[in-house]
Amino acid sequence: MIPCIWPTTFFFLIWLCNDVTSKRNHTLKPRVVLPENYVKEIRPPSRKGQPVVVEFSIYVVDVNSINVEDMDFRVDMFIRQTWRETRLQLPEDIFEEGDDHVTLPPEFFDNLWHPDPYFLNSKVTEIAELTHKFSSVTLYRNQTVRYAARMHAIIACQMEFQLYPMDIQSCPIYIESFSYSNQKVRFKWSDAGVTINPELKLLQYHIGEPLRLEETNGYMIDKDGNYSRLVVYFRFERQIGHHLIQTFAPSSLVVMLSWFSFWLDLDAIPGRVTLLVTCMLTLVTMFTGLRADIPPVAYVKALDLWMAGCMMFVFAALGEFVVVKVLDKQYQMNKSKAQESMPRIIPVRLNGEKGSCGTVAAWEGSAVRCRKVDLTSPTSPPATTPAVHPAPGAPTHLVGVERRQSILQVAWLDADTGQERVLWREIDKLSRVVFPALFLLFVTMYWPVLLLKTKASS
Repeated sequence: MIPCIWPTTFFFLIWLCNDVTSKRNHTLKPRVVLPENYVKEIRPPSRKGQPVVVEFSIYVVDVNSINVEDMDFRVDMFIRQTWRETRLQLPEDIFEEGDDHVTLPPEFFDNLWHPDPYFLNSKVTEIAELTHKFSSVTLYRNQTVRYAARMHAIIACQMEFQLYPMDIQSCPIYIESFSYSNQKVRFKWSDAGVTINPELKLLQYHIGEPLRLEETNGYMIDKDGNYSRLVVYFRFERQIGHHLIQTFAPSSLVVMLSWFSFWLDLDAIPGRVTLLVTCMLTLVTMFTGLRADIPPVAYVKALDLWMAGCMMFVFAALGEFVVVKVLDKQYQMNKSKAQESMPRIIPVRLNGEKGSCGTVAAWEGSAVRCRKVDLTSPTSPPATTPAVHPAPGAPTHLVGVERRQSILQVAWLDADTGQERVLWREIDKLSRVVFPALFLLFVTMYWPVLLLKTKASS
């Protein structure tokens, strides 16, 4: 009995010791062994109380995809950072004879202390690569380190479109240190600064030069400190040539085309209405297409004022046609009433005796003419004695009671020529001069004001 208990007790003690040992190893944290020079690598190579000066230079290779809908642009560039690492011990055998620098692979950059700049207003930032990342590290004999890389970045830009399509967009790029405050690291533009590729061409924009560079300190609330910041402002000036050909010239021709309706007679109602409505629909379609090119902003743009002015002129021409048509209808109504109220010319024998001379009254228009006739002799010459003399050349159908009772005088007699003048015809003649004159005034006011505002904003 006792020999059977000893093996069982022995195995139980072994299991208990293994369990306690495993729990102790599980609760203890592994010990981190720091290399001897680890403190030197994580600290900036600066003297006490003096920050490390990091010089920046940028060479802009290309600027493309200026997206006004998302309000950003993409820039391809070479970026260079230069600073002094005084803790480096550089052996002489790494330099070739006659050289004062050596280029090392990018992996060496991970073993050095390096600043941590980032683009504050970037949406996407990446280093270009083909088979490997396009970056390099160069060490100089005077312990200067230069890091260079080819980068792609999509930069957000708060654009303003009040002067569109003659707007000028000022888009900054903010470069700031992420971890080190301005007491540890200070960024500075080098002598090269920011250079733009001289062969760079944009489709709708022109990059204004020279670029404006700034060195500031920005207070970051989330990090509770002041951080060194570099700013470069890109100035994108929109070229007006595209919109002159695609927008301003066609809309002006459409407005001029609507003036042809003033030379069409009112009998050509289908042609006149079709011309004006087609002009209005053309402008609306053109305006709708232009609004798709820019984001739906809440304020009025310069192009909105131009298109609204053109549509107002075409709409006014359409309203003028409605007015003259109503006046012509009133004119025709008065004319019809005057003709209906005129009796036929009926001779009346005032003296019924045979062989005597009587008087015949006849209605002519709205006037009464009386003449003496010899009732016995049909061949005797009549001697007319007018009782009522209308004005020379007066239209007899408009001198009646209906014309005098009309509120609006749709026709009248010219005092000089004595000819009939109709109101709707006079309005058409006046519109042939007034509409072009007003449009010319609109153009002469629009462009100088727009140019002055564009110059003031620049």
